[in-house]
Amino acid sequence: MNDGNRPARLLPWTGEEGKPCHLLSDGDGPLSRMADVVERTQLDMAQDLLGHAADLLADARATPEQLRFLLGRMREALTDVHRVAESRGARSR
Repeated sequence: MNDGNRPARLLPWTGEEGKPCHLLSDGDGPLSRMADVVERTQLDMAQDLLGHAADLLADARATPEQLRFLLGRMREALTDVHRVAESRGARSR
């Protein structure tokens, strides 16, 4: 998607029904800055989750419910990180 001059930015959140949201901008407006903050937050949360996963996987007493919960959160984090990577990759072209 683009406006003829520049590609639309894939935002780090989805709209209704999980559809992607895009922004046509010069990259310096308030929505672009908000998207930057959300991306940083998503990446930081994914990093924290990796540490939690390492701890839980090293614990022989971890229950199937705990591991299932962890797997659900990791899926969410990986979805966010993938969207951030896709957006940044498109902007660097």
